[in-house]
Amino acid sequence: MKKNYDILVIGSGLGGLVSALILAKQGLKVCVLEKNNQYGGNLQTFSRDKLIFDTGVHYIGGLSQGQNLYHFFSYLEIMNDLELQKMDVDGYDKITFGDDSTEYPHAQGYTNFVEQLAQFFPDERQNLEIYCQEIQEICNYFPRYNVVGKDNYNEEILHLNTKRFIESITSNEKLQAVLLGSNFLYAGDSENTPFYVHALTVNSYIQSSYKCVKGGSQISKLLIRKLREYGAEVFKHSEVSEMIFDDKDILRGVKTSSGKEFHANLFISNIEIRSMIQLIGEKRLKKSFVNRVLSWEPISSCFSVYLVLKPNEVPNFNYNIYHYSSEDLVWNAFKYKKENWPETYMLSSTPSKKNEEFAESLTAISYMSFEEVKEWENTFNTITDEYERGQLYEKFKLKKAEKMIDALEKKFPDLRASIKNIYTSSPLSYRDYIGSFEGNMYGYSKTSENPLKTMVSPRTKINNLFLTGQSVNMHGILGCTIGAFNTCAEILGKELMDERLKQMIHENNEF
Repeated sequence: MKKNYDILVIGSGLGGLVSALILAKQGLKVCVLEKNNQYGGNLQTFSRDKLIFDTGVHYIGGLSQGQNLYHFFSYLEIMNDLELQKMDVDGYDKITFGDDSTEYPHAQGYTNFVEQLAQFFPDERQNLEIYCQEIQEICNYFPRYNVVGKDNYNEEILHLNTKRFIESITSNEKLQAVLLGSNFLYAGDSENTPFYVHALTVNSYIQSSYKCVKGGSQISKLLIRKLREYGAEVFKHSEVSEMIFDDKDILRGVKTSSGKEFHANLFISNIEIRSMIQLIGEKRLKKSFVNRVLSWEPISSCFSVYLVLKPNEVPNFNYNIYHYSSEDLVWNAFKYKKENWPETYMLSSTPSKKNEEFAESLTAISYMSFEEVKEWENTFNTITDEYERGQLYEKFKLKKAEKMIDALEKKFPDLRASIKNIYTSSPLSYRDYIGSFEGNMYGYSKTSENPLKTMVSPRTKINNLFLTGQSVNMHGILGCTIGAFNTCAEILGKELMDERLKQMIHENNEF
């Protein structure tokens, strides 16, 4: 059974779905293939005790009217249907250290961001203003960050180092730690991370921060609904197991593990870049490219604890808590000591539907190296392919959950008594469900010393194969969305892409 399309997208992560929809809106015949039971990659949610939990997307920035993600989502025609809840304006993130009960806020809006932190650091007001100014400046240098305009990277900017930059802004070590406090958003090795990664990540949240009501999967559901409206076909349980090349080595189609063939003129890969190299076959790619990709360091994975709470016992909070057992940990928190785990965590709360003053669940996430679960690496476990990992693994997860609850009780005394049920996910869960290499959270580590090493063009040596997604360039909702628009600009032409976006912005402004 063969099917023919203009565009075939492999993988339904955000980058793949956005690329597919941009092209379907241009009248092209598009197909998306997803190996799992659920679409959306990091947007996936799961249900326990009739409650919804997010796997990857805990909050989104840049969604207020006129901001960049607002424009992109408007172009994709999903903005008006998103159910959003604005987070606390005076502190959408709160940074805490050790036994100190002070919560240092990251506030929405740059003037407010300075205002809120100046209450704790009155002598640093001017430095905070410079920090805010510089972050916005850096973002303006990036192609498509402001939706249209700016064609290429400024290489000088790419080499700016986060540690050196933050130290040049302020010598106050506490403030340095506070400004870096949300670096869990890029799994920051802040000693080596380029400053642009920090800037692009935090800027959109300072602009505006929202939670997705009912979880991040509503984004993928809306994108798929739109895709179908534009005549695209989307299939799950369709793992691509083979690439079909003709005798001139031109990519013509793919075969799924169930034996179906899909043919197309152009292909977009939204799967882990190492998996794509295996499918293509190393001999078809430049050796230097393959070696470069294989030398990349995966970003750390994580361990998540999902707590279902008894009703009306734990007050809800409309912000995230980033906690570090000491200030110096912000520079490289992922290099934790096993015996001290968790030395840091991100904590978020979901309000009860019956009484919004109280939380119905908490999600706590901390770094975890794939090494910790390596003994089970040959086991795979998803909804469609269930595999028991055995009692030792269950014991391992329970022990980690207990350690996490111990850590949380320092902030929320007697939390244990309010817990109804405990669920967990390890680096193996992220690897199996999201498809990331060794369960990494955000693709591969970027360094200010060699920033171009991990930057890959959406075009590949195979003329009709393009790349998108978080293992190529930037991660996160905004990063993957911008990446998808850049991939489609390679296919449709930058001029056409810009013209369509300008037209949409003009219509939005008129409205």
